Amino acid sequence: MHQTSTHPGEFESSVLRQLSTLDRFLPVWIGLAMVTGLALGGIFPDLNDQLDRVKIDQTSLPIAIGLLGMMYPVLAKVRYDRLHDVTTDKPLVVSSLLLNWIVGPALMFALAWIFLPDLPEFRTGIILVGLARCIAMVLIWNSLACGDTEAAAVLVVLNSVFQVAAYALLGYFYLETLPGWLGLEQTAIDFVLWDIAKSVLIFLGVPLVLGALTSIIGRRKKGDAWYEQQFLPRIGPWALYSLLFTIVVLFAIQGDAITSQPLDVARIALPFIAYFGLMWTVSFAWGRAQGLPYPKTATLAFTAAGNNFELAIAVAIGTFGVTSGQALAGVVGPLIEVPALVALVYVALWARKRFFAEPIAPVAIP
Repeated sequence: MHQTSTHPGEFESSVLRQLSTLDRFLPVWIGLAMVTGLALGGIFPDLNDQLDRVKIDQTSLPIAIGLLGMMYPVLAKVRYDRLHDVTTDKPLVVSSLLLNWIVGPALMFALAWIFLPDLPEFRTGIILVGLARCIAMVLIWNSLACGDTEAAAVLVVLNSVFQVAAYALLGYFYLETLPGWLGLEQTAIDFVLWDIAKSVLIFLGVPLVLGALTSIIGRRKKGDAWYEQQFLPRIGPWALYSLLFTIVVLFAIQGDAITSQPLDVARIALPFIAYFGLMWTVSFAWGRAQGLPYPKTATLAFTAAGNNFELAIAVAIGTFGVTSGQALAGVVGPLIEVPALVALVYVALWARKRFFAEPIAPVAIP
């Protein structure tokens, strides 16, 4: 549908209004989920034992359902039939792979060691987040910033496939090999490569396959209009519901650690804040230097700055346990990511006026 240009100030003032009430107040819902979880943890101190009665791999069934529920709706949105159209844009694809799989993990590794040299469990959890690349809310931030929605969707698919193949190997490299090379203290945990690989295959591979099949078959049998206007709006909110459910459960289990170590939790937030600002700025500047148009530059920046906290939480739980500091670090992440990337949407719109001679036209949220 054609949309007329909008004055930059008018569009920027309406950015948040483009979100549903559910999405617009996401930081509030996450905060309430955390408080609810803490309250439940006080009421039911044996909750962890109850949840552990039924497991998928090493993860309790309720948490596993929540983790899978976070991933499937987002992956079902992707236009898998248009994968080839964007993969032919070599500057965009090469830049995205470089930023996502070399720069991003290395930056998070450095920040984790700078801010948390004395907290190995939290440090490991943050490094796991750095290895989990863009999925989920990144599609919304990209659309609000007038990025290229098709390119964003395809980059999400590429990163999803790459994560299935490489996440475990990179996890081993950044948690075991690289610290040894640099003479840093290694994590005092019996780290098993297959544990991470198995978690990735379950909590990313399964929803990726289901999402691809849903998208391909649903569009083919019902058409794009029905799929995008009727089906996706029905399943879309379940990604957020699942995220909030998982946060409630995890904070209920982690209640003692959170309330007894508030300064440690605050320290977890610091590398995340630094990461979002640095990674987005570097990626946006890189896209501009490569001569990419604004929509693709914005897409490059947001897909590089965003992280797949759902996967990182799943891996942390599956590998180190639901009560681990690694899992807590992953849970704190979304609380920082949401306001940080909303702020960066406004930065992107300002940068468009400052560095690109293109009119601003609002785009539809996927």
